[in-house]
Amino acid sequence: MTEAAIGGRRANKRGIHSRDSMIKAAIASLATGDPAAVSGNRIARDIGATWGVVKYQFGDIDGLWAAVLRYTADKRGDLPANLRPDGTLHERVAALVDGMAVGLRTPESLAIETLRAALPREQAELEREFPLTAAELSSWKPNWDQACQRAFADLGVDPVRVRQVAALIPAAMRGITSERTLGTYGNLEDALAGLTGAIVAYLRA
Repeated sequence: MTEAAIGGRRANKRGIHSRDSMIKAAIASLATGDPAAVSGNRIARDIGATWGVVKYQFGDIDGLWAAVLRYTADKRGDLPANLRPDGTLHERVAALVDGMAVGLRTPESLAIETLRAALPREQAELEREFPLTAAELSSWKPNWDQACQRAFADLGVDPVRVRQVAALIPAAMRGITSERTLGTYGNLEDALAGLTGAIVAYLRA
């Protein structure tokens, strides 16, 4: 993170380090999955600070959540590192699916799931009560859509189908990840292979 204005102030290096440490500690707390972790006072306690110190760095709880989400997005990047620009259609789809399968089990993703579960479901309510958090979340879909379009741009794939697949993959992968978390007698490797094959067949049609 570069020198940044926070509430009209410019953060010095020590302030930036402190801010990043708080974000990482908040992620660790949220990643436990404990619904009680979605509390400003709880986060402050877990990171060994007062709520006043957290407010000084982030303004309010909305600013903290937005910063947490931005940090996870920056760490994740646009596309999986294993996606080869010269790969076959199957290789590229598999890279997206397998990359998300791994990514959704990271502490950052677990933290996001805990946070999202506690936020208002209705967009209007979310945008009213947590405008910064809502703005960060809303930026993810177009960024992901554009990343998927770039992933298949040179293969002549129908862009409408790419957009539909971009919507499908996160939803399907969260379902498979939930099955893994809850425990299942099903073969989830078969599920991943089947999802990849179905997407490839759809994009080829």
